[in-house]
Amino acid sequence: MAIGIVSPGFMGAALGGALRSGGARVVTTLQGRSARSGRLAEAAGLEVLGSIDDVTSAAEVILVVTPPGAASDAAERIADSARRTGGRPLVADLNAIAPTTVAAIEATLAAAGLDLVDGSISGPPPTTRPGARIYLSGPRADEIAALPWRDVRPVVVPGRTGRASAVKMCTGSVYKGVTAILAQAMRTADHYDVLDEVLEDLGDEADPGAVAVAATKAARFAEEMREIASAQRAAGLTPALFEAFSEVYEDIAATDLANGDPETTSRDVPPGEVARRLRRP
Repeated sequence: MAIGIVSPGFMGAALGGALRSGGARVVTTLQGRSARSGRLAEAAGLEVLGSIDDVTSAAEVILVVTPPGAASDAAERIADSARRTGGRPLVADLNAIAPTTVAAIEATLAAAGLDLVDGSISGPPPTTRPGARIYLSGPRADEIAALPWRDVRPVVVPGRTGRASAVKMCTGSVYKGVTAILAQAMRTADHYDVLDEVLEDLGDEADPGAVAVAATKAARFAEEMREIASAQRAAGLTPALFEAFSEVYEDIAATDLANGDPETTSRDVPPGEVARRLRRP
């Protein structure tokens, strides 16, 4: 079986590597991607093809792992490619997006004759820590669950597409919301020169290392916060909380701490350095 990865970032390349270890042929393209993506794809042993058309033609399944804000564009690229090439891969969107976004993506793909499996990822890449869960929903979810995963645990959520993404919108709101609160508290404490006292009082509740790693993904997290706000709005709840968290992450994305990569950023960065590098330029 040939499985395509769109695109081979930190998570996408790691998932591709997990499938390759299970015996699958895993293909991707670096067209329009950064040198960092090239390094990650090479480290994971992915087969690099020339273009998205090559991936759509070769793959029986395409896994889409992009920043949330790029998910719709990725679906359109795959749909356009399927029309050009006649390829009919099963597409699994694994991005952190709201169920309403899933519905729009499903319509885009259906117009090109492609089926969608809705998915979401909980946990770090398997190269960082084995055991990430991939939630899957929709009529063909079992097909993605049956792929030769290694160090990844697929979980089928029965029912329609959108349910797997709903899981992510709820769990991500807690995990990343708490990290945003801690980052905001550390920045405030740094301003008032009470960081040591604040962290001592918080004890095990505070993990400055998590803030350091999250900062490298702050731009992506800002997009995810907006998706969570949309999901909560559709549930009849106020979107204001996670719209504000989106602003928190957007602000963090403009700091020096955001300039690293998650795969090379240590969780052992001293709290004082984390706070210093979170200061506005």
